[in-house]
Amino acid sequence: MSEESSSQRKTSTEDTQLPVKEDVGLKPGPVSEWLSKQGLDHNLLDPDHIGIEVIGIEANSLKEIANALKNYGFDYLQCQGGYDEGPGKRLVCFYHLICMSEIIEKKNVRNLREIRLKVFLSRDGDLTVPSLYQLFRGADWQERETFDMFGINFKDHPHPKRLLMPEDWKGWPLRKDYVQPDFYEMQDAY
Repeated sequence: MSEESSSQRKTSTEDTQLPVKEDVGLKPGPVSEWLSKQGLDHNLLDPDHIGIEVIGIEANSLKEIANALKNYGFDYLQCQGGYDEGPGKRLVCFYHLICMSEIIEKKNVRNLREIRLKVFLSRDGDLTVPSLYQLFRGADWQERETFDMFGINFKDHPHPKRLLMPEDWKGWPLRKDYVQPDFYEMQDAY
């Protein structure tokens, strides 16, 4: 077992399961506590590099949790994207939500409420998550870019096609196991 995998345990043998930290001292943040009171399942993850709360969720509960968070005040999708943990490892779909209305009403960015969501997907499994386009219109191009670069599909997205690469491009260029083709012939546009 590698050093990295020994620092995290999985809740089952599937790659899509969220990591469960061995350190029981990880304290839930205010959003995690609120989600628990609402009965919404999630896993605590380490805060990001600037101390913002990060939670892991299953793909099938993404829309429900995102809707609950929007009703709780997280009304702006600041960023959505994906990343690859490495060859043979999981793909991650992430969401950064902020309370934009509080900034506008209070004109105070010092106490900005933010949350990070992560959905872990097995690269060999079902790479489908529900689209958040109906909740956050700004998810449109962000989800398309994540599809285009990593091959993560967004169920019920209104425009599910490539954004950056040609429609007939093979593969997902930002995956760590991607092999760049030797040759790509551009089709004549006329």
